[in-house]
Amino acid sequence: MKSITINGSKREHVGKVATKALRNAGKVPCVIYGGENPIHFSADELSFSKLVYTGDAHTVVIVLEDGNKIDAVMQDVQFHPVSDKILHVDFFQLHEGKEINMIIPVKVIGTAPGVRDSGGNLSRNKRKLTIRALPKNLPDFFTVDISNLNLNDSITVADLSEESFTILHPETQVVCQVKMSRASMEIEEDEDEELEEGAEGAEGAEGTEGASKEGGAEGGKGTSKEGGAEGGKGASDKNSEAKSDS
Repeated sequence: MKSITINGSKREHVGKVATKALRNAGKVPCVIYGGENPIHFSADELSFSKLVYTGDAHTVVIVLEDGNKIDAVMQDVQFHPVSDKILHVDFFQLHEGKEINMIIPVKVIGTAPGVRDSGGNLSRNKRKLTIRALPKNLPDFFTVDISNLNLNDSITVADLSEESFTILHPETQVVCQVKMSRASMEIEEDEDEELEEGAEGAEGAEGTEGASKEGGAEGGKGTSKEGGAEGGKGASDKNSEAKSDS
């Protein structure tokens, strides 16, 4: 992991008045934990630009006026709510042979076929991962190659694990995945609706045709019966009249 050097001066006073005076002079009050006792010091605000305003992780070598050098990592930084100026920085001292927890950024490389060819969207679920490792094994960042990700494929923590450090997330945690885009989902939904409407229309047409056939058959049958009955009745009446005349 890359290291950044910060030159600082030990603070003799840590009260509010002394802190305000440091900030007015363009200094940032800091403290280093992890040793026998916390070490309070201050450094120029510009010294933190490459450490704070970057997406990469770094270790820090803090060089004090007395020549003492301390290896550390940044643990926390506080900003002014309005001006965004750095108000305070906390560091944690590194010890050789002692593991430390650190947040490491995730960088994506390549182009996913599921995005390029299938119109999917790349979803980055975790842009940073917390790991535990010895200082010498701390990586600058995780590299995630998405060149083989098709639609609905994903990369999990298990795919990034190595023996030199421990990732403090479940192995099933998804780091990134290719998902179907909303536009594609809407198109598929529209196509499904059209298919359903077409099927319903076909069923309706069959029902109408069946009803027409049944109605025609019943109508013809009824007319034949009624006509026959009436004809027979008329003929019977005429025969009766003929017999009466004779």
